[in-house]
Amino acid sequence: MPARWFPALRLFPGLRSVAWLLIWAGVGSLWPAAGRAQEARPLQFENPKKRRAILPFEFQRNLIIVQASLNGQGPFNFLLDTGVGTSLITDPSLAGLLKLRRGETYRVAGVGEEGPLEAFHTDSVRLTMPGIVGPALSFLVLSADVLNLSGYVGMPVHGILGYDVFHSFAVRIDPQAAALELHAPHTYRPPRGRRWALVPLSIESRKPYIQVPVSLTDSLVLPLKLVVDTGAGHALSIETGSDARLQLPPSRIRAQLGQGLSGTINGYLGRVRSMQLGRYRLNSLLTSFPDADNGAQRAEVPRNGNVGLELLKRFDMVVDYPRNRLWLKPNGLYHDPFEHDMCGLELLATGYNYRRYIVLKIEPNSPAASAGLTPGDELVSINLLPVSSFSLTDISRIFHSEDGRVLLLLFQRPDGELYPARIRLKRQI
Repeated sequence: MPARWFPALRLFPGLRSVAWLLIWAGVGSLWPAAGRAQEARPLQFENPKKRRAILPFEFQRNLIIVQASLNGQGPFNFLLDTGVGTSLITDPSLAGLLKLRRGETYRVAGVGEEGPLEAFHTDSVRLTMPGIVGPALSFLVLSADVLNLSGYVGMPVHGILGYDVFHSFAVRIDPQAAALELHAPHTYRPPRGRRWALVPLSIESRKPYIQVPVSLTDSLVLPLKLVVDTGAGHALSIETGSDARLQLPPSRIRAQLGQGLSGTINGYLGRVRSMQLGRYRLNSLLTSFPDADNGAQRAEVPRNGNVGLELLKRFDMVVDYPRNRLWLKPNGLYHDPFEHDMCGLELLATGYNYRRYIVLKIEPNSPAASAGLTPGDELVSINLLPVSSFSLTDISRIFHSEDGRVLLLLFQRPDGELYPARIRLKRQI
């Protein structure tokens, strides 16, 4: 049977303030048709008498990583992503290890020179997390790990979980405590207290949307429809092609926003004046503006962009799909400024425990470019401390830390030469 074509995966993997994966494919066989009155909840409590489960997570590179076992094997690491409609296994080696049943095969368009990527559908996968069980989940399994989530995050990542989790529970996310609370939706009571703000959610094609006012300039405020995307590391992304009134800001820098299955995602980085979330106003938001001709812009549901964890991490959140509500309460990160990487290095984690860091890309006109660094250089130390003592998240925080901060970096060139670099961080936007 020939492989069916899977509409291009919409993704912004890549660097720093760019979102990860959004699968928007309208493949009807993978999930119940829109509008079905009672869609079964795929996950449940192991003990039917329980009403709550608390799960720790790793918060790396503005992404939530949870552990889950599949078919009694594992645990494996999964990105928790509200922007994903069907769960995904990105590590193809799991197919043999878990003896996954191969269902229909799909081809994913736009993988560049290597040709179409194949993914197969598998069902009846048993998933378990502490206190939680999914007896028969469906996944898409990629034939190659083209996303390399592990290299971006700096730890092994085997796949992505999305709608199955959020449809099954009211999910409270505490970014600072790195903890999830999964609540039975029929008994969950919304949070109380004056600091909690309610933002209405709409769930369309298995993704959560909000409509909120965004001040693009002093004189232009527009209500924008945005995906709430916990799989996005940026603060805000606006698709200018979605509305003629959405224009690029005067102050902006050209940037590669990420790398997806359809190729490089190019665009601009700039700022918007503010966004209003309930009673809370966030100012001077660093914003990605993907080029209007990117294949990433095609979407089932008309929308203006998405809001990611660089913004959402400033709140304790309750994501309540069953009641179509998003609750937000500011936490200790609320007043942190929105900053872009001030060094200009994109690093790829590799090696044992993902503690070797290779320069993947240099931003033009950045401090890293001025220092003469090139792709392929390996970061050896930061301020005389070996990089093995830093996670990729630690390094990212250093590069975002303070305009004018001086870093003493040591690199090893591919030919073995040691190359010291004195870099002064510079805010470019």
